[in-house]
Amino acid sequence: MSAAIDTPFGLFIGGQEVPASDGQKVTLLNPATNKPLAVTSVGGVDDARHALEVAERAFRESSWAGGDGSQRTKALFRLARLLEEQAAAFAELETLNMGKPLRESKGDIDFVVRTLEYMAGLADKIEGETIPIPGARFDYTVREPLGVTVHIAPWNYPLLLAVRSMAPALAAGNAVVLKPASLTPLTALRFARLAHDAGVPDGILNVVVGNGREVGEALISDGRCGSVSFTGSSDVGRRIAELAAPRLIPTILELGGKSPVIVFPDADLERAARAIATGIFQNSGQMCWAGSRLVVEAGVEAPLLEKLKAVAQGLKLGAGVEAGVTMGPLVSKDQMDRVLGFVSEAREGGARIFLGGGRPTAPELQAGNFVEPTVVTDVDPEARMVREEIFGPVLAVHRFEAAEEALRLANRTRYGLFASIWTRDLATAHGVARQLEAGMVTVNEPPMTFPQTPFGGYKESGVGFEQGRDAPLVYTRRKNVIVNLGTGKPKK
Repeated sequence: MSAAIDTPFGLFIGGQEVPASDGQKVTLLNPATNKPLAVTSVGGVDDARHALEVAERAFRESSWAGGDGSQRTKALFRLARLLEEQAAAFAELETLNMGKPLRESKGDIDFVVRTLEYMAGLADKIEGETIPIPGARFDYTVREPLGVTVHIAPWNYPLLLAVRSMAPALAAGNAVVLKPASLTPLTALRFARLAHDAGVPDGILNVVVGNGREVGEALISDGRCGSVSFTGSSDVGRRIAELAAPRLIPTILELGGKSPVIVFPDADLERAARAIATGIFQNSGQMCWAGSRLVVEAGVEAPLLEKLKAVAQGLKLGAGVEAGVTMGPLVSKDQMDRVLGFVSEAREGGARIFLGGGRPTAPELQAGNFVEPTVVTDVDPEARMVREEIFGPVLAVHRFEAAEEALRLANRTRYGLFASIWTRDLATAHGVARQLEAGMVTVNEPPMTFPQTPFGGYKESGVGFEQGRDAPLVYTRRKNVIVNLGTGKPKK
């Protein structure tokens, strides 16, 4: 699958691949070469409405939402097994479409398999409760699925972040409509076919590729949409909240980040350097929780940066499918230009480019969307590079003298998704973790998550959470029932 894919991709609605209602198609490019990769259908408002109609009918008429959840458990486990069997093909398709190295795509697919397994295990454990109340009454609650849930996924982890929200919604008994990112829809479309093969009823999982402003807004504004889950930028998240507000539908927004990595002087600098590199150069920095701000104690700044430089210079840039590549291209030329614009602006503002700062010079990389691993020091805390999400392999460095200053720098952002602490002192680790304004904190670890751990942020990093044991409950509504048992004496 290293060349262009001959078979075009359609939308997936009602258990089958279908063309867009107006016949529109687009050619996707391989970000490593900017050569044509695949042709996919592009839906519009009519396709969005059709998908919602089909999903609503499937929710009402299929047995997916009923019973004890065992049908959903079995189907999701089968889906996990099928994906595991085809993991290599899915990983290669993800790499070709998005650009990341193959080893990262393989890790992403493994995470999707584990997510499906975890949510499958919860599908038959969505339970109510009994509540003691006065008098001869019996009170109980039941959990019911919302109906049709809409999921809008980003391009940086195309299948992983789509399934992260779809799997708990499916486990809870909902029908779903997914709008993948227009740049990277290929694995989502293949996954929908796999779900059909695993026994997910027709119409329960639908995929509509299309423009976010057109298709996404049509999906959210429609009365059949019971909830919306979105991962992406804060600006788009605000727009989605506006669209969801008139009908007060449940909304999960996993938005941007400007995550700090705090390194105290007693840290293991070798381990910290490797983890910092992972947190900012993995996926070419195209991560919502990338550790994009290094906050380091002044006395260890110089040795840490030298160790980080050695790690970064050991990275091999190239097409993700090539052997030995450890950092791929950015997803598009527009994204590459945006990232380089941040670096240029910081340089003009007096910052020092400690490492990288431009495009690699190797001739074989010139056609692709490659940016060097970049480290910028002496950055003004008010610079745009520090305030805004770059979504590229660019690390801004700040130094501190005391822990209080480190916390002030770390929390000096409108975001609050992730933070990392590097220290050997447990009291420091726990004390700082409590004061960090972030939904997720690691100690002596790079960005780290699992299907069973909640994922969500503070402040403008979003609303709600994904993953974890309670994730399917987010896609249910709770109903309370009171039964009057009467006041008569029981008959002998």
